[in-house]
Amino acid sequence: MATTRRPLEDYLALRYPFNVIADPDGGYVVVFPDLPGCMTQVESLDELPAMAEEARRLWIETAHEQGHDIPLPSHPEGYSGKFNLRLPRSLHRSLAEAAEREGVSLNQYVLSLLSRRDSQAQIESRLKQLSEQIEGLHVGRRVAAGS
Repeated sequence: MATTRRPLEDYLALRYPFNVIADPDGGYVVVFPDLPGCMTQVESLDELPAMAEEARRLWIETAHEQGHDIPLPSHPEGYSGKFNLRLPRSLHRSLAEAAEREGVSLNQYVLSLLSRRDSQAQIESRLKQLSEQIEGLHVGRRVAAGS
């Protein structure tokens, strides 16, 4: 998405999301999906912050110098990490009591429950995909064996 041209410092101050992919041959590849072609490789996770920052900075500086449009981050810093939630008093009490038993704050307890459920949903989705792929392989073998 093209944007109006801003001063270089504005772009450098933005936080762009990046993905870290383990290389099967060792090391890691860092990719900035919002900055086409912006990537780097590192040998260890210790190198990751400095190398990712250098790749991002050089990409932005080069694009700005050449007069290219620089996209804004796809995940703007508009997420505060807070939202309000209304729930039944009985559930509030139950959660507060469970948090107390665990020796953590209510916020920390609810966060752990949400994180666990989100991870579970991701795992279940991936298992379903793998199951469908395996079933496809079995069907393919049956068809090939019957031919």
